[in-house]
Amino acid sequence: MEEKRKSEAIYKSIMLIIITILITAIVTTIVVYNVIVNSGKIAIKSQSTDSLEGLESTLASFRTALEEKYIGEIDDEQMVEGAIKGYIEGLGDPYTTYYTKEEMDDLMEETAGNYVGIGIYITLDIENNAIYIIKPMDGSPAEEAGIQSGDLITKVDGVSYTGEELDQASNAIKGKEGTTVKLEILRGEETIELEVERRTIILTHIVEKKLNDNIGYLLIEDFDGGCADEFKEKFEDLQNQGIEKLIIDVRNNGGGIVDEAVEIADMLLDKGDTILITRNKNDDEEITKSDNDPIITMPVVILTNEYSASASEILVGALQDNERATVVGTKTYGKGVIQELARLNDGSGLKITIEEYCTPNRNKINEIGIEPDIEVNLPEDLINSADIPEDEDTQLQKAIEVIKEK
Repeated sequence: MEEKRKSEAIYKSIMLIIITILITAIVTTIVVYNVIVNSGKIAIKSQSTDSLEGLESTLASFRTALEEKYIGEIDDEQMVEGAIKGYIEGLGDPYTTYYTKEEMDDLMEETAGNYVGIGIYITLDIENNAIYIIKPMDGSPAEEAGIQSGDLITKVDGVSYTGEELDQASNAIKGKEGTTVKLEILRGEETIELEVERRTIILTHIVEKKLNDNIGYLLIEDFDGGCADEFKEKFEDLQNQGIEKLIIDVRNNGGGIVDEAVEIADMLLDKGDTILITRNKNDDEEITKSDNDPIITMPVVILTNEYSASASEILVGALQDNERATVVGTKTYGKGVIQELARLNDGSGLKITIEEYCTPNRNKINEIGIEPDIEVNLPEDLINSADIPEDEDTQLQKAIEVIKEK
């Protein structure tokens, strides 16, 4: 058993070196400590880390100190995983992330449309470096426990998390079905503790509704796998009910898979219209255009707010710049970067920010967002409400007013 653990540790060490090679071009110096522990009994020597050999030597010095002095048990696998995570976090990019095998399995399951958890949409609140709850899912354990839109998660099972640690907090919230997780929530100035049961969450991407005056309404909750197919299916269902105009709602939609947003844009734009423009680190540019004639030709209004992000902004930018839809609501979040997810040989994963994108008119999105054509705010007392009555939803009512004139 011990030999197996050592073999796994050696393999993890190799993977650390491989990942180091991948991103060493953007790492110039690592600060290394010159520490004397316990009155000089153990010396951790200062090492130059301008090379991989220096990094390995430094880690080996730390390991020697731990073996000689640390009173607890040393788990090699956890140590190496922690080292890799810390190395990637050193980039300072909240979207570039290392996933352990277990975390990668959970991510793949969630992206495919189901996972075990409590059922919340969360995002990074950059301004406050906090974990912001966009909203609980309908009928989810989170909704049943009283979690609300606008709540901030400060602790998970007694462990504090900042916004930059969103992925770690998300993984801590997930777990085995039937178990519970304790959350510390900040709601305004009030701190609330809630215990929430984990259950299997079956994700649906689209909520459809037929409004008065033959207006169709499609709420896109995320852009995970299968979203575009579900969007087409729900639209055709509304079309069979006789709708003549369409409102698309991406408020509180934090994004998902870029290709799903591109597919939906393709359903609405003329063949050859530009959907988005991406640039990599070498400023090489790629232009994505609509491949097909549109299947949706009726007038469209799209609803946005400050938590419409990433893939949502791709769709909004494409429709706005091609003058295919009127954008109503508030300015979007401003996440204009794209990540690539790679699965490594041991089952772990690395998500890397590889491109920045802009709208068809070459408007930058990242850290800026997209301004609506018509700005409308919700009433202040409803901003963080998970379920806003239709007649009190000022943004939706404005969208209905606008589309009636089309």
